Amino acid sequence: MNMKLDRTDKLILNLIQENGRISNLELADKIGLSASPCSRRVKNLEELGLIDKHVTLLDQAKLGLKLTAYIHISMDRHTPERFDNFEAEIAAIPDVMECCIITGSDADFQLKVIVPDMEHYQELLLGKITRIKGVTGVKSSFMLRNVLSRTVLPLDHIK
Repeated sequence: MNMKLDRTDKLILNLIQENGRISNLELADKIGLSASPCSRRVKNLEELGLIDKHVTLLDQAKLGLKLTAYIHISMDRHTPERFDNFEAEIAAIPDVMECCIITGSDADFQLKVIVPDMEHYQELLLGKITRIKGVTGVKSSFMLRNVLSRTVLPLDHIK
């Protein structure tokens, strides 16, 4: 669904993506509105579902979560029931940060997991992921260094 966003809406979305803790007063000042219309616009953007949720990003390395792995998962059957079961079981594992159905490779899913170390990774992989019914293949890659990580969606292409 494409929504028409004016310049002010885009500015609001950019500013709150960059700083989720920005006060309504500061936001209003930066976009050139008074506080009440600014608050109404933010509320409208939330009601439209453009603002999904407000989060705080943590430093995973400082928390001791030093290993990021990308795991390609192959399934034995491509049925809705098999995929639904896999997705439900994966959703229950807190170490799994992302789960995507993918194309262009032998894998059906790609997972992004974050764990403290290789020992925890092995426990996760062998103790949980490979035990999910239907998983027939697993291929892991490990992040050596994060070159770029963005959380701000580009709004330049939105009309």
